[in-house]
Amino acid sequence: MIEYLDRAGNGLAYEVTGEGPLVVLAHGMGDSRHSYRFLAPALVDAGYRVANVDIRGCGDSSLGWDGYSRTDIAGDLVAVVRHLGGPAVIIGQSISGGAATIAAATAPELIAGVIELAPFTRAQSLDLGGLVRVKRFRAGYLQLAQVLLRGNVANWRKYLDVAFPAKPADWHSELARIEAKMSEPGRMKVLQAMAKTSPSDAGKQLPNVTCPVLVIQGSADPDWADPRAEGERIIADLPRGLGELAVIEGAGHYPHVQTPDEVLALALPFLARTLTNA
Repeated sequence: MIEYLDRAGNGLAYEVTGEGPLVVLAHGMGDSRHSYRFLAPALVDAGYRVANVDIRGCGDSSLGWDGYSRTDIAGDLVAVVRHLGGPAVIIGQSISGGAATIAAATAPELIAGVIELAPFTRAQSLDLGGLVRVKRFRAGYLQLAQVLLRGNVANWRKYLDVAFPAKPADWHSELARIEAKMSEPGRMKVLQAMAKTSPSDAGKQLPNVTCPVLVIQGSADPDWADPRAEGERIIADLPRGLGELAVIEGAGHYPHVQTPDEVLALALPFLARTLTNA
C-alpha cells in the first residue's frame, strides 16, 4: 500500500513491507521505487522491514519541490526514518547514494549504516581521457548529455540500454513503464534538475560519517571510465575503517536490478552487522 509523508506540502510516496529492523531503499534519478522490485522482497524474506521510497519528484511522489539536491533528498530520507522509527540502514543508488551519505552524517542517531549502489557521492571532473579510451563511458556520457540538453525520453532510453549491459527478464515491460512515467508532464524536468546538481554536498560530508558504509560498483558501469577507482576514492574520503568496496563483475549502473542476487549476498552480512549492533 502506498503511503505519503507530507514534506512542506509535498507528498513523498513510499511503501512499507515486512517486519524487523528497518531498511530504507532510495533509487536514482529518472526512476522509481520499482527499481527495487527484486531486492525489496528478498530483504523482507530475510527478516527486514523495508521502506521503499519514491524520491521527490519521481514515481508516485508529487512534483513542484523547491530543490532536488542530494541534501534535499537526504532530508526526506531522514524524515522517513524518523517517521517510521529508526535506526535504519539506507540503501541508495546513484544520486541517492550521495543523499544517504549526507543523511548518515547529519543524523547519526537514526542512520546505522549505508549501502551505496553506483553512487554519485563526490564532485566529478570531466574525464576526457576516459571518454577517448572507454567506449561504454563515452556512449553513456553522450546520451546523458542529450538528456540534459534536450529532455528527450528517447535519449534516456538509449542511456538505459548502455547502463544495463545485461537486461533483466522483464526488461521490455519495465522499459515501457519507465517511458510512460518519464513522459508525464514535469517528470523529465525533475530528471534534468537532478542531473544539474553537484555531488559536492555529499562529498563534503564523507569525513563526517560515523557509521559503516558499503559501496557496491558494477565493473561495466558507463557512468565512469573506471568504476572501481571511483569507489576507492569514496572509501578513501571516509574516516579510516568505516568503508568497504565491492565490485560486481559485468554489472552496470543498476546492480540491484541486473544482479540482485549478488547485491543481496553483499548486503545481508552488512545489514546483520550494522542493525544488530544499532
